[in-house]
Amino acid sequence: MARRTKIIATIGPASDAEPVLKGMIAAGMDVARIGLAHEPLEHTLERYHRIRRVAADFGRPVGILVDLPGPKVRAGMVPDNGLVLTEGQRVRLVPGDGPSTAELIQVDYEDLLTDIHQGDTLAFGDGGVVVESMGRAGDHIEVAVIHGGVLKGRPGIHIPSDRLRLATPTPEDLRLLDAFVEVGVDMVALSFVRSAHDVRRIGTEPHPRGPLVVAKVETRAAVDNLDGIIEAAGAVMVARGDLGAEFPIEELPHLQKNIIHRCIALGRPAITATQMLESMVHAPLPTRAEASDVANAVFDGSSAVMLSGETAIGVDPVHAVATMARIAERADDEFDYEGWAHQLQTFRMAPADDAEHAITNAMTSAAHRAAAATGAKAILCLSRSGFTVRSIARFRPQAKILGFSTNDRTVRQLSMSWGATPYQIEVEEHSEQMVPAAIELALRHDEIHPGDLVVVLFGSGAFRGRATDTLRLIRIP
Repeated sequence: MARRTKIIATIGPASDAEPVLKGMIAAGMDVARIGLAHEPLEHTLERYHRIRRVAADFGRPVGILVDLPGPKVRAGMVPDNGLVLTEGQRVRLVPGDGPSTAELIQVDYEDLLTDIHQGDTLAFGDGGVVVESMGRAGDHIEVAVIHGGVLKGRPGIHIPSDRLRLATPTPEDLRLLDAFVEVGVDMVALSFVRSAHDVRRIGTEPHPRGPLVVAKVETRAAVDNLDGIIEAAGAVMVARGDLGAEFPIEELPHLQKNIIHRCIALGRPAITATQMLESMVHAPLPTRAEASDVANAVFDGSSAVMLSGETAIGVDPVHAVATMARIAERADDEFDYEGWAHQLQTFRMAPADDAEHAITNAMTSAAHRAAAATGAKAILCLSRSGFTVRSIARFRPQAKILGFSTNDRTVRQLSMSWGATPYQIEVEEHSEQMVPAAIELALRHDEIHPGDLVVVLFGSGAFRGRATDTLRLIRIP
């Protein structure tokens, strides 16, 4: 069985060159992530267009996800060779955006002196360095290092989200987003979401006319308001770095499972992210624990797993993608497909928000049962927005899912949906030739063969409404 769980890889200095990008696509990168927190807009736009060119040359749809900085509190730039902090060391934190040293770290948060209290624990980066506040002393906060490590670049600093006074999305987020909406970006990740209102404030047109919005769950408030956030977003990312700083570490695996299951129940892709193969930033192989982490994320039901520093600054981005692809594919082979269908029935499903979605939900459920009962080789979904494909994907069918759309952005957005192989069909939306065209395209790409039984899902009247109301079983002649 081919890999069904998708791979998102972060593009950075180590993976910017076109030969490396081509290698990553060949190795299994489905979505390229561009972080917007560290580099000028002009540089990230150049990166965006480079990825588009390489993907077009490769002839494969690759989605592009831009990750907005959000109200992230960051330290001032550390020396090029990094800043080593050792256990027991005392350091001063001051508000500002100047360079940082081992004695004084600048923090770009003007309320630092009032919002950080004695006894607070602060994590740098994804928790590689942890300090405890000793309290305010005049114009600075004195902290003691309780877990040492190396800081690089402009590391983020986790401040308890219930005290953070910055709203999301920030004005800077919206400025950056406008630039990427103008060039047609596929997906956008929103940082430090606390409620569905934060997601709605992003203000873009609904996908696929606009980008698919990925809400990053990384605050305690987001966990408390989870269902509303999932319903407002197009997908959700389990951002385990800051989430692990908000909750006791022993709670994190259970939060991950719950968030993924709620996403699947509501028909949204779920991304598991942060430190998945972290050791591959420097090492040629991941640790055994990291390999198990990726596999368990697949068993939890993740739609996609994400690489961050491993491909942005790592020694071998192509090898990191290939390694994750092998681990995910092997886990997909062992996934309990029959058990998942039964488990899905125990998830608390939300009622469809309108009659058309209710029809699509019912039809995709019927398509899954029909495919399982008949041993169908594939489920062909004709969908303008991708909703039908995402709806069938939550059932985790053993039959391959082929998603067909006339909309090129929908095709790229489906690169993040579990099990979906997306294709663009070049026929008019209202043409009766859509089903024959999809079958012919699937045959041409060796997805199906003469004699195969396939399930076909589409809307009658060729997309006059949003509902997928027609299911057919077809024996391929």
